[in-house]
Amino acid sequence: MARVTIVGGSGYIGGELLRLLLGHPEVEVAAVTSARLAGRRVDGAHPNLRGLTDLTFADPDKLDECDALFLATPHKETMGRMAGFLKLAPRVFDLSADFRLRDPALYRRYYGLPHEAADLLPEFAYGLPELHRDRLRTADRIAVPGCMATAAILALHPLAAAGLVEPEVTIDARTGSSGSGASAGSENLHAERSGAMRVFAPTRHRHEAEIGQETGLSARMSATGVEAVRGVQVVCRARLAPGADERAVRSAFRAAYAEEPFVRVVAQKRGLYRLPEPKILSGSNFCDVGFAVDDDEPAGGAGRAVVLVAALDNLVKGGAGNAVQCMNIRYGWPERAGLTFAGLHPN
Repeated sequence: MARVTIVGGSGYIGGELLRLLLGHPEVEVAAVTSARLAGRRVDGAHPNLRGLTDLTFADPDKLDECDALFLATPHKETMGRMAGFLKLAPRVFDLSADFRLRDPALYRRYYGLPHEAADLLPEFAYGLPELHRDRLRTADRIAVPGCMATAAILALHPLAAAGLVEPEVTIDARTGSSGSGASAGSENLHAERSGAMRVFAPTRHRHEAEIGQETGLSARMSATGVEAVRGVQVVCRARLAPGADERAVRSAFRAAYAEEPFVRVVAQKRGLYRLPEPKILSGSNFCDVGFAVDDDEPAGGAGRAVVLVAALDNLVKGGAGNAVQCMNIRYGWPERAGLTFAGLHPN
């Protein structure tokens, strides 16, 4: 039994971590922190957990050592606190963005400030099991990917790895309001968000850097906020390499994900859910990926157009669930432990 602590437990990601870890057969939640709510019951912030725990929020400055630390702390702040966090537990799972990028210059470009702990960057494994499972088996410091980055990487990686796609790709990402966090500003008030489809990052969204790092492609990404509460869907547009066709694309996806417990290939010719749809993934750790290839072969030897689609729950496979999956791999537990919820339909 591993004793774990969640730092930054009052937000949406912290709440999802707590929900998943309370039901995990190999875990005891030792503490959940919140500077603002210290001393109050955690089910006040997370009412879905009523009757499941009597924990109260702990002061983040008064923590005991534990076996594993989950950090749901803010971007740009986590790096300055990491040295202290590393003293509390032999294994750290960081859900902030501060240790995802290997290149400190890339971090500065996308986050607008120098990295305060660049010497620690090489020590963190990128926490995407589908790409880095072997390293995660022995990693003690794991940086959990961003939600839209996870979806886009899982959509693009099979074709990039097989050399089936040209290097220039564009990504249109859509996300629900929970992706802005529990303390989002006035732009996420119901009166402002309801009915809206707001392009909040027309160029150079920060997840673009992770996608390029993990796929080797030149990614250009925009992001739009939609009315849903949960869910991410990405639509990636690219050109196949000359000679590649739909059969090659389908074979690449099947080869990449045939044995993956949480990635499903959804690319059907007809039906209401013929391509990945985040609505049916709410609460689950699945990422569905799919594709459509243009039937017309362009003139001049250019490759066919391909559209790649991926969907997930931004708080689960796009955050807390992926962190728990990484923990399961690191401890040698069944990878599905604590992550068996299938999602809801209808929802």
